[in-house]
Amino acid sequence: MKKQAENRIYNFPDADLYVQSLERLRYAKRDIEQFEDYGYSKEKMMAFKSMIEKFSRLKEDDELVGEQMILTEKKSQTAEKLKSSIRSIMTRVALKYNNRSGRYRKFGSSKMGDMTDAQLLFCGRRVVRVARAQIDFLEDVGVNERNILKVVQASQNFETALNIQQDKVADRDIAVENRVKQGNKIYKELVILCNIGKDIWEENDSVKYENYCIYESNNDQKLARKAKQAAEDYEKQQRQET
Repeated sequence: MKKQAENRIYNFPDADLYVQSLERLRYAKRDIEQFEDYGYSKEKMMAFKSMIEKFSRLKEDDELVGEQMILTEKKSQTAEKLKSSIRSIMTRVALKYNNRSGRYRKFGSSKMGDMTDAQLLFCGRRVVRVARAQIDFLEDVGVNERNILKVVQASQNFETALNIQQDKVADRDIAVENRVKQGNKIYKELVILCNIGKDIWEENDSVKYENYCIYESNNDQKLARKAKQAAEDYEKQQRQET
């Protein structure tokens, strides 16, 4: 049974998770005495920070996609070189046999542009095998071990590039899954920390209570800052009037 992929449980970018986690952790360190009453010690805060910093060092998907694209381009380049080496053989074969003949079709090289990577790789191997089997009949049109070896080398290079590219695709899948797991773990810890902070200040200090609110978008944060500034301005005005 295929393992089900873990889904993200938070609805904002990883960069925001990182920033919000560090920000809330600073508030928690400020309120360390109150947090210790909930069993949330300085050591737990240090462990949380370590988790956050480790998360920040993970490669982001854009970086992984970029690496994958570079290797895909290299694979495409080796594929074109393999096709070129096969065409060099097939041009010579066509001089000897009609391209609709059984001897020509035995090479299986038609429609190379439509072949999948696996089909192209097998085509290269088949061309080598068939060319060597008919080399005595094709010698007069220039088919020899030298140009057959070019197909052999091009096939090997293409297979290597294909394997590396596929490994990078798998590496990306693993990295994405790991990032999701680590992000979810941090978010769960962030929620615990914020719930404690809000419980501490809910009835005592609305501003500090607001320090522990998690925002899911930049707009939420902007609105909160505006509301906070409006409240501070109002309190300042009230003090001036009295």
